[in-house]
Amino acid sequence: MRQSGDGFLMCSDGHMRWGVYGAAGAVFVVRFPDGPRVMLQKRSAFAHEGGTWSCAGGALDQGETPLEGALREASEEIGAIPGGHTVLGHTVFAPATDWSYTTFVVEVPGEFGASINFETDAIAWDSLDEVEARPLHAGFAAAWPELRRIIEAAYDEPAAT
Repeated sequence: MRQSGDGFLMCSDGHMRWGVYGAAGAVFVVRFPDGPRVMLQKRSAFAHEGGTWSCAGGALDQGETPLEGALREASEEIGAIPGGHTVLGHTVFAPATDWSYTTFVVEVPGEFGASINFETDAIAWDSLDEVEARPLHAGFAAAWPELRRIIEAAYDEPAAT
């Protein structure tokens, strides 16, 4: 039986972070004729950096892999994830020896999602350039260049100029 990882941890680098066992999230991608679109979640005022846009995610539970946690957290925040999804890649932010945040890029067969709990104000499906025009959560903004490279490589998209 899993133990909830909800809670703050004083990390080995001296910073307080959410997720006793670390955290993970998922950027969902859908193929469109004009290029890929990614799902963004507008964080509510009740969430860290409320009002910014990010991917769905959160604290890992004890014994949960980062992918399991990312998909569980996403389903809790935006609804059931369509079957037939494929992981295209991931990034890891590991600022401390005892904490990390893994972000997965997950292709899904079609758009889905809604604001289903207090953490999410809205959902949007944006082009890669539209993502960069939004006010992004600081952690997501730092990961976005690598996440974008993963998406561009999977969809043979030209690099942004």
